[in-house]
Amino acid sequence: MKIACLGWGSLIWKPAALPLRGDWQKDGPLFPIELCRVADGGELSTAICPDAAPLPVLWAWLAVDNLEQACAALADREQIPAARTDGVGRLRVSGTHGGPLHQWATARQIDAVVWTALPPRYADTEGRLPALSEAVDYLAGLNGDTRAHALSYVRQLAAQIDTPYRRAISHSLGLD
Repeated sequence: MKIACLGWGSLIWKPAALPLRGDWQKDGPLFPIELCRVADGGELSTAICPDAAPLPVLWAWLAVDNLEQACAALADREQIPAARTDGVGRLRVSGTHGGPLHQWATARQIDAVVWTALPPRYADTEGRLPALSEAVDYLAGLNGDTRAHALSYVRQLAAQIDTPYRRAISHSLGLD
């Protein structure tokens, strides 16, 4: 079974034990991504944001035998508890018809696709999207190692993850 993993944040530069087979490819499907999730490390990380403009994400082959292994490997890398079944998105191509993700996967002879499906999170509220000004103010208010880590996250994002929040943060905090 040929399984691909989609990525748009730290998974790209820090896959850890995720069993990748090959390099990340830049011609991924379009996903609505934004810097909108305050992560456990304090950084404002990228996540799927339904109101964001879709942009091409990255993808890589996974060295796994089945979809269940792929989901478990991604959940382990992302530290998503097993009880949180909504944390990893998945598509089995043979059981789906139509839609842009299905068409993208079919064109590349991919049998299944997995991705991190955690929602925005701000002010300890899962599902809350920070306003642009809140995102900038949040990062500007960080100090020490947390600030360094958070700014490094923004700097390391792949160039194609060019979002309105990223541009505003980079400009406001002097990252460009």
